[in-house]
Amino acid sequence: MTLKALPRPTTADKCRTFRALHESGCFVIPNPWNIGSARYLEGLGFKALATTSSGYAHSQGLPDGAHTCAEVLAHFRDIAAATDLPVNADFENGYADDLVQLAENVARCVTTGVAGLSIEDATGDDAHPLYDFDTAVARVKVARKAIDQTGSKVLLTARTEGFIRGRPDLDETVRRLKAFADAGADCLYSPGIKTPEQIEATVDAVDPKPVNFLNSGAFGFTVKGLAALGVRRISVGGTFARVAMNAFIKSAREIAEAGTFGSFADVISNAELNAFFDDAAGPKPT
Repeated sequence: MTLKALPRPTTADKCRTFRALHESGCFVIPNPWNIGSARYLEGLGFKALATTSSGYAHSQGLPDGAHTCAEVLAHFRDIAAATDLPVNADFENGYADDLVQLAENVARCVTTGVAGLSIEDATGDDAHPLYDFDTAVARVKVARKAIDQTGSKVLLTARTEGFIRGRPDLDETVRRLKAFADAGADCLYSPGIKTPEQIEATVDAVDPKPVNFLNSGAFGFTVKGLAALGVRRISVGGTFARVAMNAFIKSAREIAEAGTFGSFADVISNAELNAFFDDAAGPKPT
């Protein structure tokens, strides 16, 4: 007897699902850094996933931002293909300063099977960490047009990075988010804000468009509390990957420095992981 697998959702299905998630309520979009973590998060019942540039880079022994555009596009394709959930791509600054190249890269990103992508206003230049206002807005417009020209319904998130790039100016953040919303962004995001007042200011600025909040530390927030502040989407960035790396580092240091193996206590078993991933692979012939 052969069991027939249920048809997997298409990219168009995932795009529709992803857009619907942003229409009301509040959901957590956790950030896997590889196929295994993506499939485990799907198994826990999360409704969507997002890639993490830092988590992926560190897992490959690189600093955040060191990958090429081609490498991250391949990563997006792998993650999107590994899960039935919608995936949002952390596409940083689109891997281009030039607007023509930005449009080309965004179009290439759409073909990876993601249901959403984010474009940020960080330049990668420590001396001038943010694109000037007009350039930042123009880049969102270019990304919007590039997506629309593909005929897809990929959701565009626009990020302003001031609070994590040494320019923590709430007024400028709000100004940029408003302009990005007017330029066609579907979702707005200002990583690094941490207080209820900052969150409410950004939510109010772009209402009724949804806002993503980055909960990358123990800030005391809950999903319910963030929903009450008007947040529609909660991501964790590279934090899950850092949690995993942190546990690995502590365990390795214990062995290297103390010669003991106490950190191995209560670790999930190989059999449990085998069973989970065997089930996640789908029905088997009997």
